[in-house]
Amino acid sequence: MKMGGQIGYLCMIIFGVLLIMSSSAEGGGLEMNFYAKSCPKAEKIVLDFVHDHIHNAPSLAAAFIRMHFHDCFVRGCDGSVLLNTTSPEKVGPPNLTLRGFDFIDRVKSLVEEECPGVVSCADILTLVTRDSIVATGGPFWNVPTGRRDGVISRASETTAIPAPFANFTTLQTLFANQGLDLKDLVLLSGAHTIGVAHCSTISDRLYNFSGTGQTDPSLDSEYAENLKTKKCPNPKDNTTKIEMDPGSRNTFDLSYFSLLLKRRGLFESDAALTTNSVTFSFINQILSGSVHDFFAEFAKAMEKMGRINVKTGSEGQIRKHCALVN
Repeated sequence: MKMGGQIGYLCMIIFGVLLIMSSSAEGGGLEMNFYAKSCPKAEKIVLDFVHDHIHNAPSLAAAFIRMHFHDCFVRGCDGSVLLNTTSPEKVGPPNLTLRGFDFIDRVKSLVEEECPGVVSCADILTLVTRDSIVATGGPFWNVPTGRRDGVISRASETTAIPAPFANFTTLQTLFANQGLDLKDLVLLSGAHTIGVAHCSTISDRLYNFSGTGQTDPSLDSEYAENLKTKKCPNPKDNTTKIEMDPGSRNTFDLSYFSLLLKRRGLFESDAALTTNSVTFSFINQILSGSVHDFFAEFAKAMEKMGRINVKTGSEGQIRKHCALVN
């Protein structure tokens, strides 16, 4: 081969490698029905288990979407939140109240029986999240698969997860770090339309906002008084649970966004969405449309989130047990 041809060929190889790297960084390598040949029953096994069991504990749907979110924000969507290592993500402050690990393990064992060493825990978590939300009346979104599992899990890295007390600047930064924009921030926050939180997450907001010993003035006074007298009367309460979307916590709807405009978002991070003109506009756009419109937009944001820094190809591994590195 002549020198010019060799250089051209080498450039093509380099370009190809860069293209693959870029594609992987953006969630490339994932595809719909990734396991169609290697484990054709995999997604049905997940779906059937969810349908058979989620109605025994429908609140797990909210728990799974939170677990999936927390997984993706630390090292990407690689199932690292499921690991039991030395000081793993599970014991990081944002993850101490995560639940549903046994459910994921049960699904994984069934898939392993069908196709040993083929389907990743990261994909199982993503599929269980989507299927449980749909099974309890929420939106459907596409879940391209092909994720591989990470082998590192560190509690110290959970600072990448947005906290309930985060202000707008912090939220914008943490989402941007994951390639998510302000529209994604608003849409994904919409998952707070279901589920519960612990009184401890709003204790400072109710009793010692900014260290002043006062209640956050941005919180509707009537709602704040109700929280203080009926829901969370003890500032040191770490166990009592409260609805994030009072009145419809089991229904995936638009009421969360309506509450934001009434200054009744439970978390400071919820209220922060109304402090920026762009996110405030997105909230109003959502409320001016139908719940079906919201579902469609939420689906796009969830699929985008599910592609954050995924491991594909030969990266990571397919863990035999979700809590353990092979």
